[in-house]
Amino acid sequence: MVRYVLSRLGYGLIAVIGVVLVVFVVVRLLGDPAALMLSEDAPPAAIEAFRQEHGFDQPIMVQLGRFFSEVARGDLGTSLRHHEPALSLIIERIPATLQLAVAALVLSLVISIPLGIVAALNKDTIRDRATMVLAIAGQSIPDFWFGLMLMLVFSVWLKWLPVSGTGTWLHMVLPVITLATFPLARTTRLVRSSLLETLGQDYIQTARAKGLSGMVTVYKHALRNALIPVITIVGLEVGSLLSGAIIVETIFAWPGMGRLLVQALNNRDFPVIQAGVLMLAIIKVLVTIVVDVTYTIIDPRIRYT
Repeated sequence: MVRYVLSRLGYGLIAVIGVVLVVFVVVRLLGDPAALMLSEDAPPAAIEAFRQEHGFDQPIMVQLGRFFSEVARGDLGTSLRHHEPALSLIIERIPATLQLAVAALVLSLVISIPLGIVAALNKDTIRDRATMVLAIAGQSIPDFWFGLMLMLVFSVWLKWLPVSGTGTWLHMVLPVITLATFPLARTTRLVRSSLLETLGQDYIQTARAKGLSGMVTVYKHALRNALIPVITIVGLEVGSLLSGAIIVETIFAWPGMGRLLVQALNNRDFPVIQAGVLMLAIIKVLVTIVVDVTYTIIDPRIRYT
């Protein structure tokens, strides 16, 4: 297991290096980095001075080597707007984003797994069809529209919850519900289909033939195997939640990394954008490794060498 984790960390490092390389290339493909980072009305002399100060006037391979050297040292540049290290700004905002993403993930799992089980055990009944209609609707509704509707109803009309910002747990309710809707709907459908497939296996029929009760058969034998593909989706959901947090944080003025990246994009603050993309890649790699290790907990037959 240790050897496997170390090998995955090695592959993850390669993936992160690839992301860093893509960020470097994309910034250069967009045009002159100095002209992009400065304001549109910046005089040519200021652009040339900025280019020389940051080494943009050097050959591309020299810039690439310097860029990787700075990344290895944790130096991703200084924010053009905040005049602080870009990586420090991202790290400061990560806890707020993770708070939102983890709460949304937990909410989606707590609701979706029981709903999927109920739908599977009541296949082709009104419960099953109602659950699937809600699940499809949850996957179809855009996050930004749903968030605005929640804000309009519960904050503006009913005045039950704060409109935006942070401070108390009440400020988390609307952002978390908005962010959890899509993964909740997708996981519900996956739990249903996976459990239905598992319930049709021969070993489930054997367990029933031995006289085991329906609940024991479902929860002790079927559900554990049915959750294996769900774990895979949960790992993918983490990336989706972090990406979706960019929109949700902007709507609800949540002080997280996503809102900072939107502001950096509007301000053409490329050092902050580069730091944010790199941090998202690192989190994604680590979550993937955790998901792989979790397989062995759910199904002891899975072993890594």
